[in-house]
Amino acid sequence: MRIGVAACDPDGILATPVRTVARETAPPPDKVPADMVEIGCLVAEYEAVAVIVGLPVALSGRPGQAANEVTAYAHRLAEVISPVEVRMSDERMSTVVATRRLAERGVRGRRQRAVVDQAAAVEILQGWLDNQRRRTR
Repeated sequence: MRIGVAACDPDGILATPVRTVARETAPPPDKVPADMVEIGCLVAEYEAVAVIVGLPVALSGRPGQAANEVTAYAHRLAEVISPVEVRMSDERMSTVVATRRLAERGVRGRRQRAVVDQAAAVEILQGWLDNQRRRTR
């Protein structure tokens, strides 16, 4: 399991890929997972004011098991990176769109698998940024 990370410029206009973080699958319950520690370091490095976590709802719009697991992950991450806020954003089709855009740019196969999570993170963050700009108009 991997977590794509993206960041945006200080004005919140353009999302860019940062890296892919390997998810620790079964950390002891009393230990902060290594992936959350790494994300916390990225939050500090990029001076993030919020973290947007993609919520994998079904195409019908209903949350399923994956959405429940991601929500629990987001709550734990919020504890780790507090006081930085964690917000959820619908990620339907983000990986499909990211895969398509990478393929259009000639990135395929092993090279695509290495960056698709970052590209999906860019799609999620850019969608969230665009939505926030529309709401403030």
